[in-house]
Amino acid sequence: MSDARELILGRVRAALAPLPARAAYPEFPDEVATHRKALDGRGLWDAFAERVKLVNGVACADVRAAGDWLRTAGVRRGYCDPALWQALAAEFGAGLEVETTFDVARLDEYEFGITRAAGAIAETGTVILRDAQTSSRLGALAPWTHVAVFPRAKLYATVAEAAAALGHDPHITWVTGPSKTADVEGILIEGVHGPGRQLVVAADFKG
Repeated sequence: MSDARELILGRVRAALAPLPARAAYPEFPDEVATHRKALDGRGLWDAFAERVKLVNGVACADVRAAGDWLRTAGVRRGYCDPALWQALAAEFGAGLEVETTFDVARLDEYEFGITRAAGAIAETGTVILRDAQTSSRLGALAPWTHVAVFPRAKLYATVAEAAAALGHDPHITWVTGPSKTADVEGILIEGVHGPGRQLVVAADFKG
């Protein structure tokens, strides 16, 4: 190995090595929350449902409402996290073809994916996905319709409150509405890099 290559690789290894002392995480007081006024004098669910609608998502106050939405939309075949399906299948109701193992070879056949979320944020209409609690990342990313089910008790008022509750887990995704992108002319297109439709569902189960 040449000296130049060893020098470059040595610098890469040094850059990737853990820091001897990490900087403390910054504080996120509620006063810095951009949409704090959205919560003034309102219930958390009402504020959350309004924000979800503003980002082109659908907020379902219970699992039955989510099942009704899927049937009405003609979205009947999909994947569900096995633990969620075992606990909530009866509430989703009949008429849905649900698999609890995501088969990559048949990826295009799944019309929806139901996965667990760690919580949601009322001020922004955001749903929080935690890798450690997600049975299949493809189940949340590949189908056109993603149904994120979170424990009703984990609806946080603000981003600051959610950040404090989630701790130092480095594998968390904050999702606000369906996947979106825009070209240089500013034309917004949904569903390019992920689901084109998002349902966020509050359910009674432990987080």
